[in-house]
Formats: sequence, structure tokens, C-alpha cells
Amino acid sequence: MAEFLGLGVTHYPLLAGTDEHMAGLLRWTLGDPDIPEELKDPAAWSPSMRAEWERGTEAAAAHRAELREHMARCRKALDDFEPDVLIVWGDDQYENFREEVVPPFCVLAYEDLDVPAFEVMNERGSPNAWGLPDDFEIVLHGDPETARSMTNSLIDDGFDMAYSYKKRAGAHFPHAILNTQLFLDYDNAGAELPYPIVPITVNCYGQHAIARKGGLARFADIHDERLDPVGPTPKRCMDLGASVVRALAGTDKRVALVASSSWSHAFLVDKTWHLWPDTPADRRLYEAFVAGDLDTWRAVTGAEVVDAGQHEMLNWFCLVGAMEELGMTPDWSTFVETDVFNSNKCFAVFSQDGAAAAAD
Repeated sequence: MAEFLGLGVTHYPLLAGTDEHMAGLLRWTLGDPDIPEELKDPAAWSPSMRAEWERGTEAAAAHRAELREHMARCRKALDDFEPDVLIVWGDDQYENFREEVVPPFCVLAYEDLDVPAFEVMNERGSPNAWGLPDDFEIVLHGDPETARSMTNSLIDDGFDMAYSYKKRAGAHFPHAILNTQLFLDYDNAGAELPYPIVPITVNCYGQHAIARKGGLARFADIHDERLDPVGPTPKRCMDLGASVVRALAGTDKRVALVASSSWSHAFLVDKTWHLWPDTPADRRLYEAFVAGDLDTWRAVTGAEVVDAGQHEMLNWFCLVGAMEELGMTPDWSTFVETDVFNSNKCFAVFSQDGAAAAAD
């Protein structure tokens, strides 16, 4: 029978850049002429946001250090577990999937793939945090046979699962997956992670997938936007997580199930003028997560996710559904709040023997 480990991590792109650029999304947002001028004034911000903004690169360095510490804990749990494969739920932000097709879920049944590590940061004008050449590549190790077998089982279990054997020509590889490898192997910029990865992309952006081309948009551009069909519901994502467990449970594999995303994203929260994340909504779900209150998670609607800018949390709903199926609760978790650096982040480790708890 299979053995499982659960991990929740972030793929926060600005962690791959330098401290000087970590507040870049907020700076870009402050240039939006349709945001009321009085809200752009730090005097209108919360005390915590003002303090973080005023500390500048010092705050960025502290945020980086905290994220790296938690990511290293997840990597240690991974190495202790010695997985045969990582199943990673991550979103595709107008990268591999565009106007031609936007699947709700898709298994990427890829062979090993050479992937440029820093395309996103290069486009944003930020040097990478490692001082490596802009064209530096890493190998993402695939496991197409596990991907094919799992897809068969998912379809038999009632999920009409899309699958892909080849990345779209000229497209970025989804950075939610790329950065998962990059950050789990942070000391080596992702170049030495030995474990094969089977990604399952989730259409987290739903009605904004094409309309906002994966997220960033000025208010003038979204005033009369033509919304896309909605993405999968949080409940459906939880059901998918459970189905993935059932698909792999009868194998002899050691499987790490990984959710890759930050939580509420400032640039997705229209009601806060894209200036800060919806921290109260995040806290509510984190408190339920720690308490094992999965009824609260299952009751969340797609509209609530969009309102709170929690689009990418659908990846975490997949993980939570998988852990519920396995009867596993977190050995350890932590919640990292920020106002200036775009998104709150959560990390978690679930192990079947609870060994990770002993490291606390």
C-alpha cells in the first residue's frame, strides 16, 4: 500500500528576486491612476503596513528569511520521507493554457524537461536572488507512467481529467510548479531536487483566467471586463484531492502530495483596491485549518474565494481534501502575514506517523 506525506508551500515569485524588488507589485499598483489618491498615501494604511513599507529592504530580507526557514522545514520532511514522486497542485496563470483551452484540472504527464528558472523575474526586471545567469535552466524530473495510471483512475472515479504530454510551444512552464522545485531546493536554485514531479494544474483564476491574463490588471482594464466561466469550486477541489489519494493508495509508492500557493493576493482583491490582501478571510480559514474544521472549508463558495483574492488557494483545497481522505491532520503549520509583499503565506506538514511534530 502507498504511503503519503502532505506539504503546503508557497510559490511566491518575488522570493526568486532580490530584496529591492520584493515590494514591486505594490509599487506597480500605486501607479494605477484609477485608485483613489488618498488610499495611495501611507497615512491611510494600517500601522503594520506603514511600518513594513518604511522598513523597505530590511522588511523584505526578514520576509525572505522567514519564508526560507519554513520552506527548509518542508524540505527536511520531504527528505526524511524519501518520496518516489511528488504530486503538485499548482495553478496555470495564462502560461501553458490560454485562449485555445482552459481545463479545470489537467495532469501534466511530462518526461524530464529543461526549464528556464527565471523567466518571470526577468520579465519583471528583477535580478534573480542567486546571481545566476538570466538563462539558467533546471531539470524538472517527470514521471509519465505514474501520471498516466493516476489519470486512468481519476477518470474511473468520476473526474473527467484532462492530460497533457507536451508543453505548449513558446509558453512559460507554469511557475507554480517551477517555483515549487526552485524553493524546495532553495540553496541550489532548484537544480538538485532529485524527486520526480507530476503536476496537476488547477484553473484557480477561473473567471479571470483570460479576462485578466492570469491576474495583474489596472482598474481601467477591468471596469467593463468580459468575465470567463468560473473555475472549479473549492468543494470540487477537495473531492479531487480525495480522488488522487484513492488513485494512488493501492500502489507501493511513497507519495508526497503538495499544494503550492500563497493565500489571499493583494492584486486580486478588488475591494481593497489591490493594495493589500484580505487577511481576515485568510485568518478565518487558517483557524479552521488548525482546528480541523473542514466543514468550514467545504462550505466556502467560489464567489467567496474570488471576493477575498484567494483564487490560488484552490490548490490548498485539493491538499485538504486529500488529507481528509487519509485521516491525516497537520503535524505542524504556520501562517505568515504581510501587507506590503502581496500575499499571506501558509506552510504545513502532514505525516502519517506524526514525526514532523517532534521537530517543533
